[in-house]
Amino acid sequence: MANTRAAWARSHAKLDSDTIADAIRPLVEADPSIKVKSIITEVQSRFNYTVSYRKAWLTKQKSVVKVFGDWKVSYQTLPVWLKAMTAKMPRSRVQIKTLPVYRESEEVQGVRVLHRVFWSFYPCIVAFRHCKPLVQVDGTHLYRKYKGALLVAIAQDGNQNIVPVAFAIVEGETADAWEFFLTNLRRYVVTIDGVGIISDRHNSIDAAIARSNGYSRTEQEYNKNYQRLQERGEAYMHWCDEIGVDRWVLAFDGGHRWGHMMTNLVECINSVMKGARNLPVTAIVRFTFYRLNELFTRKSAEAHEHVRNGFTYSEFATKRVEESFRRAGSIVVNRFDRRNEVFEVREMPDGSIYTINLAQRHCDCGHFQVERLPCRHVLACCANQRLDWQVYVHDVYKMSKICKVYRGEFVPMGDPSTWAPYEGAKVIANWTLRRTIKGRPKSTRYLNEMYSRDMRGSRRCTTCGKEGHSRSRCPQHAGPSSTGGQS
Repeated sequence: MANTRAAWARSHAKLDSDTIADAIRPLVEADPSIKVKSIITEVQSRFNYTVSYRKAWLTKQKSVVKVFGDWKVSYQTLPVWLKAMTAKMPRSRVQIKTLPVYRESEEVQGVRVLHRVFWSFYPCIVAFRHCKPLVQVDGTHLYRKYKGALLVAIAQDGNQNIVPVAFAIVEGETADAWEFFLTNLRRYVVTIDGVGIISDRHNSIDAAIARSNGYSRTEQEYNKNYQRLQERGEAYMHWCDEIGVDRWVLAFDGGHRWGHMMTNLVECINSVMKGARNLPVTAIVRFTFYRLNELFTRKSAEAHEHVRNGFTYSEFATKRVEESFRRAGSIVVNRFDRRNEVFEVREMPDGSIYTINLAQRHCDCGHFQVERLPCRHVLACCANQRLDWQVYVHDVYKMSKICKVYRGEFVPMGDPSTWAPYEGAKVIANWTLRRTIKGRPKSTRYLNEMYSRDMRGSRRCTTCGKEGHSRSRCPQHAGPSSTGGQS
């Protein structure tokens, strides 16, 4: 048995981490967040050899460096890449904020420390103009060698698809960093007034509040939910009173949130960006570039295919209107003015009464003004007076509008040798953000007596199979020359 194990180990003597790193490179390039267990499975499948967890972890780190570059070099190439990108897509927006470098109280010329960087690709800027006037913003921590945060702004098209519109890498989620991001977002992307912004600034709210009370679309619903909130405890009630109902109740938000209460859209993109958080800075920017190019290319083709198939509105809007039509048959309609603007309807058989003002795009049920789609009460009024219900569908849901969201095209970057020379200052990392922990993160598990060496038993060599020594000190590992070198 020992001879078999020794022969097995010698047959894989050259299967070091560099060899494995080259073998798994396509996997890491496709998914930087690939799990170590998946790498172990891949090595087992390709080489019929089970690599240790530590070796697989080290292999992944080497492969990441080979695919996405070294951290130190990445900071230097960031302004080079961004300059080339803006040269190929001139109306893209980039803002880099750097800090001076000092040596013995004297500023070092030609070298700057990267502090913050904001970027938004021109196709994304164009896309936002045809999305819902709403953005969700959030931040996610960066991992690996340097601390920091990736800030993201997300919009949504008329078919419920998320559209990332702006990014920033900052030192952390500080007030100054958020001011930097939101100022540039407002200056370059969200250039119109009346746009709603949703963030997680109140993420400490109790789960019961976030789950139910915020979705009060009418004042009556709000009063009922507020009473329930008061029953839970006065602390919840006072906390919400300090926020203001316009910030957490749909019935009082003026329709700016379009039915969204939480940062669920940006959380979706954060899951997509999870793998990129382990990468050097330039690789993160490149990651957003190529992922968005893929998104715009695919969604543009889908939108034009729907237009060719005769769809006037998005799938989301079509399903909502069809559902409302099915529920509009048992509604009694009463008109209250000659201009066909004000109606009162009664739902049968429960007898609920709602007032509708078509001119103001308002219905007591709240759905009409929140989603900008005709609710069942509006559809009943239109059917009763033979009005065109399509007039009351917001333009954002039209397929022609969705096609405009993705009409912007990304431009290939080409080989770096074809780029114009970069003549700016050399950019380096902020050494104060460097993490001190090296290698694989240490486990924080409490180790009891079961993990002690006495309980685990004596060490066993993986080459010869004998106890009392490791593979590095095995006599067989050194070979015959280890005993015959002296005469």
